[in-house]
Parts: sequence; structure tokens; C-alpha cells
Amino acid sequence: MKRFFSVFCLLLVAVGLWAQQINAFDELKATPKKAYGNDYPYNFGQPELTKAPKGYKAFYISHYARHGSRYYWNDKLYKYLDTLMTTANEKNLLTPEGKAFYDKFIEAKPELMTGISELTQLGWEQHQGIARRMYNNFPDVFKKGGNIYAISSLSGRCVMSMSAFCQELTQCNPALEIREESSRFTLNRVVPDDKENPQLKPYTKMKASYEKNRHLVPRDTTFNQRIIDRVFTSTEGLPNTSGIAGQLRNLYTSLPNIYHEGMMGNIITDEEIVREWESSNLGSYSWIFGDQNKMLSVLEDFLFQAQQVIDGKSDLVASLRFGHDSCMGPLTALMGLNGADKDPEDPFEVKNIYQNWQTCKACNIQWVFYSKKNSSDVLIKCLLNESEATLPVKTDIFPYYHWSDVYQYYTDLIKSRSQE
Repeated sequence: MKRFFSVFCLLLVAVGLWAQQINAFDELKATPKKAYGNDYPYNFGQPELTKAPKGYKAFYISHYARHGSRYYWNDKLYKYLDTLMTTANEKNLLTPEGKAFYDKFIEAKPELMTGISELTQLGWEQHQGIARRMYNNFPDVFKKGGNIYAISSLSGRCVMSMSAFCQELTQCNPALEIREESSRFTLNRVVPDDKENPQLKPYTKMKASYEKNRHLVPRDTTFNQRIIDRVFTSTEGLPNTSGIAGQLRNLYTSLPNIYHEGMMGNIITDEEIVREWESSNLGSYSWIFGDQNKMLSVLEDFLFQAQQVIDGKSDLVASLRFGHDSCMGPLTALMGLNGADKDPEDPFEVKNIYQNWQTCKACNIQWVFYSKKNSSDVLIKCLLNESEATLPVKTDIFPYYHWSDVYQYYTDLIKSRSQE
């Protein structure tokens, strides 16, 4: 009977995990802009969270986040389009819709070129909102004040994201003491592959198994030409025409982050981006899966900082980290959040374990730790973009996990990967 009950409990857990699987196309139908992938501006609402088991209270949070919404990350996109569109205008090669876009682009050009890589007001507000919800969701962590240590990459947009987050926490409770740091000393704990990281070292790249079957996923072969035909009457005599559609697409998906949505009229539509999404998601999965080993030192820091708190060697109530999608995506795969480490051979299965909008602007991971009076059993719950996420660890109390199991699993993972 006892064995039957255990099996029954495990079946309930399995059903719960299965129910949590995302139907990607239903998500896109409800919110087409999620097809923008890592350009999607953070907007996931406030999902209901499962109450902790009786007697358990949250006491510590470990976190990693991407910076919030920003202008394009380098000047190449804006310069390319400026040269292309200006030449086309001078040669009278623009359609009426292309000319309307060109006029709006030129009007916005001084702002775009000045803003390159900078955090926008929207990006600031995204981190404010996440911080306040963290405070409200886990009041036991913060209500008595306490010390918080926050680190970021050397990038200004990450530093400002960190500042927005930390300021909001102190607005919630002025008794919180927050140390913020952006320096080479902490790069190995937040952006390990930064060339200025004094502990920089090579890592083993991995290859997603689906790659050999990628050709099975159909692509809209007319997409690029349709975009070009809406903007230009001809591309003859224009400079560097090979990447026109891709660059226009990059601008289009970036516009909601900088308050210029609508600049491009109907040159590209959300429906077209949605139709291209499964293919683009495969590309995203290839790089996040391939680069996951570079994040081993960050995962190691998650484990170390948490254990220091649990052992009473640290008085931190939260450890905050602010980096980039190039780190957040691989960290999602390394941690195996919602099955992102499964590495299926079937390319059509990839969308069920990873969706590139999960690595959007201001995306974040939160490990929340719980303890119970007169018990040594520490529990952990993981949130991905503030929603309860699965870990590749067995549990009988999902969405909670026994910290001892999680610690052992990831310690073994780090050890095995470090020996490769």
C-alpha cells in the first residue's frame, strides 16, 4: 500500500509537469509579439504562485536577469539602414510605403544614433516592476531589511537595470542595505565570457541534436522578397543588398522597446513574424544550447552563495545578477529550466522545451529558498520570468524541491562538465 501511494504521488507530480508544458502556437495566437523572441519587451503578467508547504517561509533569493528594453545593441543596424534607404531615396527607388518609412527613420535618426545600446525608460520600468513583485511575492525575505549584493556586467544598460531594480527594493523597504558592483572582479559570476574577465577561459561548445534534422522544418521562402518589394521598386545599384530583409526585420522587432512602434507601417506584419517563428526559435535554441558550458561559473556561484547563507556564513537575503541574453539563454539550458536541456533530435519538439521569448528583454531567473523551524530540510522553488518552472530534479512537492537534491544534481553536473 505504501509503495502504491508513493507511485501515485509521483504520477501526480508527472501530471503536474505535463500540464505545465507550453503550447507555443497558442501562446503566439494570444500574444503575437512573442514571436519577436529575444526582442520581446518583458510582459508576462502576474501568475499565481503555489503556497509553500505548511510551516515553510522564504528567507533568501538568488537571481539572474537580462537588462531591460534598449536601443539596438550596436550602431551597425542604424548605419546600414541609413546608407541603404538614403541611397534608394536619392535614386528614386522607394515605393510610397518605403518613402513613408524613410521619412520617419530620418526624423528619428538623431535619437537612434545617440541611444545606441542604452537602456530605455521602458527597460527601467520593467526592472522596477519585477523588483516590486519580488518584494510583494516574498515578503518574508525582505520585511526585516537585511543585506543584498547586486552585480552586473560592465555594460551601462546592465548597470542601469541593476540600479532600477535596487532602487525599487529600497523604496519598498528603506531598511534594506544594497551593495551594487560592476567590475572586473565579479565578471566570472555574471558574464564569464567577457574579454575583461581575469578568469576568462575556453569552454566546450555543444551541438543541439536536432541540427541534423533541421531541414524538415519548412520556411517561408517568399518572406524576404515580399519585404523588399514593399520598400523598393528596384534594388539595382543599392549597396550591400544581401541582408536587406533581415536588417529590416531586426529593426521592426526592436521598435516596441524604444517607443517607435508603427514606424515601418505595414512593411512587415506580426503575422509574418509568427509564421517564421518556429524556424527562428530553432536558431535561438542552437546558440543557447551550444553556449551553456560558459555559464558553469555562474551556476557554481548560485550554489556557493546559497550554501553560504544556509550554513550561516553569509547574512545576505538576496543575490542579484544583471547580464545579457547571451548569458541568460545558455543559463536556462544549463539549469534545464522547463526541460530546456532535453536536446531532442526531432526539430518539431524544440518549441515544446524552449521558446525564445523566454530570453526577452528583462527576462529573469529566481531561486527562492524556504526553511522551516526545527527542520534542516531547506526547500527551493525556481521561477522563470516570475512563473514557476521545472528543474531536472526529482521532487515529491512540485513546484518545490529539496535543496539537498538540487545542490547534489548541479554539483555533479558542474563536475562532469568541467572534466570535458
